[in-house]
Amino acid sequence: MGANLKEVRERIKSVKSTQQITKAMKMVSASKLRRAQTAIQQLRPYANQLNAMLVNILSNLEGDASTSFGEEREIERALIVVVTSNRGLCGAFNANIIKATSQKINTDYADLLKEGKLDMLCIGKKGYDYFKKRIPAEQMNGDHVELFSDLSFDNVAQVSQSLMDAFADKKYDAIHVSYGRFKNAATQFPEVEQFLPVAKLEQEENKSRRADYIFEPDKESLLEHLIPSILQTQFQKCLLDTHASEHGARMTAMDKASENAEELMKDLKITYNKARQEAITKELSEIVGGAAALGG
Repeated sequence: MGANLKEVRERIKSVKSTQQITKAMKMVSASKLRRAQTAIQQLRPYANQLNAMLVNILSNLEGDASTSFGEEREIERALIVVVTSNRGLCGAFNANIIKATSQKINTDYADLLKEGKLDMLCIGKKGYDYFKKRIPAEQMNGDHVELFSDLSFDNVAQVSQSLMDAFADKKYDAIHVSYGRFKNAATQFPEVEQFLPVAKLEQEENKSRRADYIFEPDKESLLEHLIPSILQTQFQKCLLDTHASEHGARMTAMDKASENAEELMKDLKITYNKARQEAITKELSEIVGGAAALGG
């Protein structure tokens, strides 16, 4: 019985120590989440409006101007950019992004994958660790696992510019980005968006949403500088979304873990008290039995 009491005491001590860690991680994630949430909430309306304008412009281009970023080609080779976190302990966040990516591959690019014509570019260690075991090495288009250490526009733009160059050079006919879209601390959604070519409006939708833009200076010069800038902003939005989603998911996971530790400690304390009472009762019974034997 003494050994059992000691074992329960050790378990209570271990759970309490774990709870202190999960509470600390929750506080750290909450602090980081505030900054990450502010960043994505400030960028998202601007990025969404820019994207709507870009889609509208490319949907209404006439013969006197064109851009390669809206050119739809037969897909002979494609690239999927997978944006996950570098660290775990954030619930099913990374698993959901990986699952959404795998579904996209199985639905649209299974044949390209078998033919060796589907490449993967991973931003974040978790996605890289998963796909490097399942995708041939020659189809893993490098990795940027350290990109989250600096999400400044200039740093992220280097990656998005390389994607645009690869599409313009016809290395890839389609580029998709798989990431985690942030809603709030408790809710994040895996998304797989088409990055290039820029999706155009359907014909019926185009008629109702057509905007007659006035270009100054000429249309070609403006498109040359405007479209890359908008695409870079869109790509940064995906990374900031994922960054905020990661901290939200981790904060929620650590909060739940702390609650579970509290419940487990309550159960262990009840078990400890029962065992202790049984030990005391047994000792009293032995004393009484011994006294009765002596009296007899």
